Amino acid sequence: MKVVVTSQGTDLNSQVDPRFGRAKYFLVVDTDTGESEAHDNSQNLNALQGAGVQAGKNVTDLGAQAVITGHVGPRAFAALQAGGVRIYVGASGTVQQAIEALKAGALQETSKANVEGHWA
Repeated sequence: MKVVVTSQGTDLNSQVDPRFGRAKYFLVVDTDTGESEAHDNSQNLNALQGAGVQAGKNVTDLGAQAVITGHVGPRAFAALQAGGVRIYVGASGTVQQAIEALKAGALQETSKANVEGHWA
């Protein structure tokens, strides 16, 4: 499965970024092969508005089937849901730990946003 994890760095040992729309990086991880690729999210990091919606579109365009993050706002949630992306919130630790938690069934898919918009 192709999963995007919000990340503060460019590799599996990086910490999960708790923000979705304003995450520093999106780390695309293939859970079958363990391969990963970092995508810079700087265009949304300092955006005045619309960061979550644009980030949701970017994740969908990357072909992700799921996203793992700390928090997701209502507009980002709607954008991801429209793209058919499963959303897992509440992640912390490293990207590798988040992927392992997903594989172990320790992360629950969310059915709604867990923060208001413009969470920083």
